Amino acid sequence: MAGLFSRRSLSQSGRGSGAHSQKQARFSLRSRDGDAGRMGDLLCSLEDAGLGWFWESDADGCLTYISTPALDAIGCKEEEFVGKKLTDVLATDETFGADNSRPLKFRLSSRSPISCLNVKVTASTKQVWWEISAGPRLDASGNFLGYHGTARDVTNSLAETREAELAAQYDSLTGLANRARMTHQLEHILATFKQAKRSCAILMMDLDRFKQVNDTLGHPAGDELLVQVGDRVKRIFEHRGEIGRLGGDEFQIILPDVDDRGELGELANQLVQMISQPYSISGNRAIIGCSVGIAVAPYDGVEADELVKAADLALYSAKDNGRGNYKFYSADLSAEADFRKRIEDDLRDAIIKDELRVHYQPIVDHKTHKVVCLEALLRWEHAHRGFVSPGDFVPVAEELGMMPEIGEWVLTQVCEDLSQCPRDIRAAVNVSPLQLGSEDFVEMVKKTITASGVEPARIELEITESVFFGDIDSVLESFKKLRKFGVRLALDDFGTGYSSLSYLRNAPFNKIKIDQSFVRGCAADDGNNGLLVGAIVSMANALGMETVAEGVETKDELATVLRHGATQLQGYLFSGALTFFELLERFEAKELEFKPLGPERYRAERRTEFRKIGLIHGNSRYTVILRNLSQTGAMIDGLLEVPIGTDIVLDLGGGQLAVATVRRSEGSTQGVEFETPLIKNGADGLCTRHRVSPYQIEAAGRGFGAINDSAVAAMTGAGNAQKAFLEVDISRYVCD
Repeated sequence: MAGLFSRRSLSQSGRGSGAHSQKQARFSLRSRDGDAGRMGDLLCSLEDAGLGWFWESDADGCLTYISTPALDAIGCKEEEFVGKKLTDVLATDETFGADNSRPLKFRLSSRSPISCLNVKVTASTKQVWWEISAGPRLDASGNFLGYHGTARDVTNSLAETREAELAAQYDSLTGLANRARMTHQLEHILATFKQAKRSCAILMMDLDRFKQVNDTLGHPAGDELLVQVGDRVKRIFEHRGEIGRLGGDEFQIILPDVDDRGELGELANQLVQMISQPYSISGNRAIIGCSVGIAVAPYDGVEADELVKAADLALYSAKDNGRGNYKFYSADLSAEADFRKRIEDDLRDAIIKDELRVHYQPIVDHKTHKVVCLEALLRWEHAHRGFVSPGDFVPVAEELGMMPEIGEWVLTQVCEDLSQCPRDIRAAVNVSPLQLGSEDFVEMVKKTITASGVEPARIELEITESVFFGDIDSVLESFKKLRKFGVRLALDDFGTGYSSLSYLRNAPFNKIKIDQSFVRGCAADDGNNGLLVGAIVSMANALGMETVAEGVETKDELATVLRHGATQLQGYLFSGALTFFELLERFEAKELEFKPLGPERYRAERRTEFRKIGLIHGNSRYTVILRNLSQTGAMIDGLLEVPIGTDIVLDLGGGQLAVATVRRSEGSTQGVEFETPLIKNGADGLCTRHRVSPYQIEAAGRGFGAINDSAVAAMTGAGNAQKAFLEVDISRYVCD
């Protein structure tokens, strides 16, 4: 062992092997005189006491010596190490530490010092890691003779380090990545993908009604629910990307190399459906939902914080649109977020300022078409903005906890109005889960109706299936008290996400409202909506319940729901929402019948857009007005005499280019058909599957960043190209 810390080496007099080599080394070390001898005695004492392990290699990288206590500790014999190449018995472990960025073979070939390198002992049958350090041995002429070094067992400390690292990167409850790891992963992926010109999508998911489960079943049940949610998310995404729980009931999914919004929409819809299925927690049944926001790099952002902000805005928009759905990010969501904040600020004063209104949509008898019930619909007439859509302010009211207060105001107003209506007409009032969950709801209903003098049987409370989460027994008990008081109960939006026949068996409903999503297009030969309407009506009849077909808008839909036996009808075919003053005028004139007035047949829904967009033909770019939009086509205005059959491209904004063909043309108006149908962007809109890539924009010399409409316009315009069509003046249109 004299050669371990001197320029001399046993290898100078020939390479030893086996036990003879080990004994020679130790005898040589102990027999030296002076300081070298004392150092040798000290090292031998450390080795004998197990406080230090030493090793030596020759110039070829073969071990010539290793401490016997080191071999004893791992249960190996001397011949399994001595004479073997270091790389045959030791391997760099890349799991731990930055020092392992270069493999052991490279370190040895460089003949440079080795400091605190973690290696795995491959010759051992155990899972053992050593930390080795070594310096090169040189002769008097500077020739490399090998290494001499030290080793120590770090198996336990590395295991503790690994556990600490896992704890720092993973959620202890669900085992999913935590916020810190997800942030690091996203930053790393985006930085790498930018160089390779690849895309990456993130989905932000927030649970709906999770707080109610916590409040009704307790926090341990809430924790168990989060674990089950994590397991369900993994079923969809475990082999596709990274899944994380950011905290509370918020989850994030990173999906590398996915930018097809059709595929992303399908995944998000699958996620919404799976999370919405019932959960069993300690013998209790819990039902929640989720909302999802989607953003894609580099289209919606190129940096991690930019992309997360975009996904968050999309998530907020999805929640504002009624929850239980998904939404893609678009640039106008920032303006929506500002608008939502203003709504939140003003809504608190809406009742005090007497800005809330109740309008009524008639529900008519299937035979006489006379009104039998009025559905109360909440409206907000803002002092400066005019009427604010319920879709904009109701979700805000729910988040602010204002629905119990607003709900009481609505019921009071409905009772007052109903007292002035014919006695055989009822009124239906929507009840939110938050209202029904409040302790004093039943007493509030009794007190309000009694004070008005209206018969309880003239009030119908419309309940959605989402109330059946958590403590079902408490919900059923409230229903029992309400029915005993005389109030009627209707199950609203039946079949849209939380249906269970057990609700109908146990809950005392008087009526089932068939959701408009089943009524819409029910007369079509290529769909199942008509069959579903028939099945719901048959089930309701068997249970002695009335049925209301919601959203009847065309005469073929009317004929279909009547053929299947719906007892009551509601929809624009008969009437939209009316003010109470308009209703009173009809009642005083004895005009109780609402005749069906509307189109004969259902056609695919078209959204009225009325905004400026770009139109590209050949090498020319035009500005036109988009009047309406459907999945298969659109109507535009702004170009004169465009021939039928002309191929064009519509720039719908946000990098969305839709290839289309002119199918109808009259004056300055054209109807176009898309080559590839648009897809739903989540709750309430349409979008293209693909967009112009920021990488394409960069290649065109327009700079790199999230999609910018002006950059897309510049890239798709051809400057001085001669235009084929005459443009009309569209300045008369009022649009953004």
